[in-house]
Amino acid sequence: MRTVHVTRYVTPLREGGSLPAIVEADDDGLYVLKFRGAGQGPKALIAELVAGELGRAAGLPVPEIVFVELDPDLARTEPDPEIQDLIRASGGLNLGLDYLPGSVAFDPAATQVDAELASAVVCFDALVTNVDRTARNTNLLLWHRELYLIDHGAALYFHHSWDGFLARSRDPFARIRDHVLLPSAAALATAHERLVAALTPAVVRSVVATIPDLWLRDEPAFATVGEHRDAYRDYLLRRLEPPYPYLEEALRARGEPV
Repeated sequence: MRTVHVTRYVTPLREGGSLPAIVEADDDGLYVLKFRGAGQGPKALIAELVAGELGRAAGLPVPEIVFVELDPDLARTEPDPEIQDLIRASGGLNLGLDYLPGSVAFDPAATQVDAELASAVVCFDALVTNVDRTARNTNLLLWHRELYLIDHGAALYFHHSWDGFLARSRDPFARIRDHVLLPSAAALATAHERLVAALTPAVVRSVVATIPDLWLRDEPAFATVGEHRDAYRDYLLRRLEPPYPYLEEALRARGEPV
């Protein structure tokens, strides 16, 4: 993955509770910056990184993800004290997504998504336990008439409690019934076959290996950063083993035979 350095804080995005921002980087690109010092801290960035990169590996339309180095000294030129504190608390390595200028929020009442893409997104979100793709908050954008998946910080919520995490990797994902694209997901079985074929153990290991050590420190459930990283790998590999309770749950939610 690429690493860019913030050169200018452009504007906050106040739609999200973690107060992400649009920033300009040293490659002259604009990015949506997710701050390490915000909200749920590094866990949200880990979920954003791992889920987003798995989605990209599966061929889903996720904006490019980059590591973002932030100089806390940029806080001096920001008049908002809340944003000043956020910048100072996030000095160092953060995460960014390619900014899609002119994009608009997906409206399920106005835009039809074809069954193949809808099914792929539903299967993916069930796999990574993404609770945040509902009609209330779709976390989908339309850019140049194409659908893009954003904001995966609420996925992989198992990591907020490590007790019995491997056993929980086999849990169905009941909240898939609230997925905004479920009504259009008429090809779940074939979409899931493609998802599993794309997310091989080698791909999973490669994605998990990108998690920065900095974000894995200070976790009392593990003695070392390596053990902490391995826990993500083991959870995902177990979740990708047949049978697939999360797929069965999605099929049930659509009233289809399991």
